Amino acid sequence: MDKLPPSIFNDVIGPVMRGPSSSHTAASVRIGRLLHQFYGGRLKKVIFEFEPQGSLATTYNGQGSDIGLVGGLMGMDTADARLIDALKMAPQEGLAVEFKITPYPAEHPNTYRVRVIADQAREDSFTFISTGGGMIELQEINGAATSIKGDYYETLLFFGIKDFNHSDHLAADLKYNLPTADEIQISKAAYHYLIDIKSSKPLSEADLAKLFINDSKPDRVVKLEPVLPVRSRKDITVPFLSAAEIIENKRYRQKSLADLAIIYERARSGLDQKAVVEMACSLVRVMRSAVKDGLAGTDYRDRILGPQAATLNSYGGLLVGGMLNRRVISYITAIMETKSAMGVIVAAPTAGSCAGLPGTILAVADELSLSEDELARALLAAGLIGIFIAAHSTFAAEECGCQAECGSGSGMAAAALVQLAGGSSEKALAAASLAMQNTIGLACDPVANRVEVPCLGKNILAGMNALAAADMALAGYDQVIPLDQTIAAQDQVGRLMPAAICCTGKAGLSVTTASEAVAKRLAENDK
Repeated sequence: MDKLPPSIFNDVIGPVMRGPSSSHTAASVRIGRLLHQFYGGRLKKVIFEFEPQGSLATTYNGQGSDIGLVGGLMGMDTADARLIDALKMAPQEGLAVEFKITPYPAEHPNTYRVRVIADQAREDSFTFISTGGGMIELQEINGAATSIKGDYYETLLFFGIKDFNHSDHLAADLKYNLPTADEIQISKAAYHYLIDIKSSKPLSEADLAKLFINDSKPDRVVKLEPVLPVRSRKDITVPFLSAAEIIENKRYRQKSLADLAIIYERARSGLDQKAVVEMACSLVRVMRSAVKDGLAGTDYRDRILGPQAATLNSYGGLLVGGMLNRRVISYITAIMETKSAMGVIVAAPTAGSCAGLPGTILAVADELSLSEDELARALLAAGLIGIFIAAHSTFAAEECGCQAECGSGSGMAAAALVQLAGGSSEKALAAASLAMQNTIGLACDPVANRVEVPCLGKNILAGMNALAAADMALAGYDQVIPLDQTIAAQDQVGRLMPAAICCTGKAGLSVTTASEAVAKRLAENDK
């Protein structure tokens, strides 16, 4: 299946979630939810296996993969308040879950190999990956290749080898019999065939009846619903997928970046302008709530940092950065503390970088007394920068270090600030490039495998860097390197970075004596 263009609300801004990490916690919830649907909620024993050299082997319990997986298996969503107690609830629900570190071939650092023991006669295997920002892909079921990302209604038909009337023209025949299908994939494993029918609406029983050609009946039919907020559909076309396409088109160049983001997302999602703006407004409200909760003080046992978001506001001495810096730092800290206390936040573009963009634009908006609608438009402008990154690189620190998370978030925030200031789309694109140039090579080396230190400081760095880059662009500083080339450079450097500094906890601050002491203290607290 061809790669679909990303959506602002699927791939860039979101999910609305609880937990320390989008690629670990939110993605795990979505993986668990797909498995919950696969078995109609009737799950007894599930075994998750992580490859020792990947990121999950060292971080799955510190960054919430275990909580997310178990919560998803019980049907919870990414923002469900019950996630905090998911591990305790599972045995009470008769669900046994095991986590194992097992050597096996894994091309992606966030690979989940899953075995589900449904009953005495059946054991199924699955392979999932988490691709950053809460996005996932189911790549294999019982040896049959597939590609399920949670953006379609999926109807899975399993046929025994002997019972399957296969022909070279089968896919075309199926599409002819079922024109409402968006995509039909057929794959073969050792003992069965798998047909995956993707559709923007659920198939009816009458639809399914059309598929059983020559009395060939499937052994098993499984229906999955989307787990992403924006559905995909066939024949999606978007007006642009790079910054250059905007700069080179006079008609686009004359529009604000927010207006261009709305044009893009309408084409990608099929939503009208009002719906796109309202979705952005709803995310702004969640971000504001996260700031409020963090400033009020949060409490959670399994974390490094205590409540300190209100510290700057209560400090009576001289602060050299002035009131705006005070707001930015305190808002970013508040959002990070809400996240670390399992409160509700918006991954923007990830949970590890959830505070740099929203904390900065909320602080600036409050400083300038701007409206929610203006904030929503700024968020959409940031989302369009994220679209260019998602289309040509990644948000996953496990693949490209923290430059992919906080670095990308800083570029997105810089463009959003130019939008808030009434700057042109050209200056917003330049601001994003300037900000991202400053963060290339940023390592991801979390202390004690928690997304707190140095993550808080890197989110604050992202916000301050965005402020400077936005002012530079507004004043007419020369970006020198256009945004598309900066994104390509960031991706290149990220792919060259050793795995030890890409969220595996195997180098940098992660292995300092102080980090090991913190990890030991947290482990003792859990006893």
